[in-house]
Amino acid sequence: MRSLGNPSRRTVVAGLAGAGAMGVGAGVAGTLGAQQIAAADTPEPQDAAPALATAKVGFFGHRQAGIDTAPPAFGSFIGFNLAQDATKNSLQRLLRIITSDAAKLTQGQGPIVDQEPELAEIPASLTVTVGFGEKIFELTNPAKKPSWLKPLPAFEKIDRLEEKWGSADLLVQLCCDDRLTLAHAQRMLLKDMRSFGTVAWVQDGFRRAFGSQPAGQTQRNLFGQVDGTVNPSNEDGTMDQFVWGEHEDLQPWEPGGTSLVLRRIHMNLDAWDRADRPAREDAVGRRLDTGAPLTGHQESDVADFSATDGRGFTVVAPYAHIRRAAAQTPVERFLRRPYNYDLPVFDAAGLAEEGAAGGGVSNAGLLFAAYQADPVKQFVPVQKRLAELDMLNTWTTPIGSAVFAIPAGCSPEGFIGDSLFAESTQRHS
Repeated sequence: MRSLGNPSRRTVVAGLAGAGAMGVGAGVAGTLGAQQIAAADTPEPQDAAPALATAKVGFFGHRQAGIDTAPPAFGSFIGFNLAQDATKNSLQRLLRIITSDAAKLTQGQGPIVDQEPELAEIPASLTVTVGFGEKIFELTNPAKKPSWLKPLPAFEKIDRLEEKWGSADLLVQLCCDDRLTLAHAQRMLLKDMRSFGTVAWVQDGFRRAFGSQPAGQTQRNLFGQVDGTVNPSNEDGTMDQFVWGEHEDLQPWEPGGTSLVLRRIHMNLDAWDRADRPAREDAVGRRLDTGAPLTGHQESDVADFSATDGRGFTVVAPYAHIRRAAAQTPVERFLRRPYNYDLPVFDAAGLAEEGAAGGGVSNAGLLFAAYQADPVKQFVPVQKRLAELDMLNTWTTPIGSAVFAIPAGCSPEGFIGDSLFAESTQRHS
């Protein structure tokens, strides 16, 4: 691509012809033209490679990537069910294949069987993260299955769960800043998996495009809310404590492992449109423009839940989302890493009513991905309070829910989940 500040030979010639036609002095035109032609003959410096062309996230390590790494613009969550005749040996083959191909794809390399390796050349911060459902442990090491690895308790006031978005045996999470790279990686891995079982679901989501906002800035969901303000951080050690279980009241199910709760939440944008801005801010407990709590000035300000207005009412209402979601115990914190979804609709007309999980002219919502060492201790208590009294329930409806154990990372000599097989072998030897 040519620099706009360094015209091509064709541009220079056209400019000289135009200058002569307009009667520009020959001396000035000649001097300027000579300078431009000389510049055009000078080899142009190559443009620096776009950042995404070389943006790689390491695959191997004690912990899997794609959790405490910065979330890229696009995410895809694949739920996969193993064949009924799956065995421990067939599962090990599958995990070895996924590990090998994912390691290459994240580094901008096509796997051995890739017939379109050119589509893998731009890694764009691609990460591949693998999670386990209950069947993985049943086949390999039942004694190691975490006690919390089961469906979440029913939240009857708000849930309208659809079976098609429910539990699965295996999760493959792909996140990337380039949609084409992600699509190619997804197809490569699905081709790996197809002879071992069936795809239960694929849930695609998006965030802001790469470079459209400063690194580290909290993303917004389709309601316009900032989403993920009170998150654990790598900078202060809270990520280690609450996501990886390095806290005195928590314990990881295996060193380097964690969990994922994936909730698919329909957002009724038609009903949200009928709420004015003060009502929206009252429901959330934050200002929509800055993300600051109603008692503060900046997004990072701690909400003062005791503050009252001139009439004696609390500024942050009892039903406000941030009050209901606030931690009540030292461990009720988890990493929110959500992605928006907005799907095509057909023959759409009218308005979706409050409480509806469909209708209107939008099929939109949130893939709420929450990572924590122990969902029962950290996620469930918060979700119970939200289900009991959260004004945002007026406009949101959970339609999918699944829980996965995220195993530790692996070395180049191993594969994701190899600890289950090693310990099982040792126990029975």
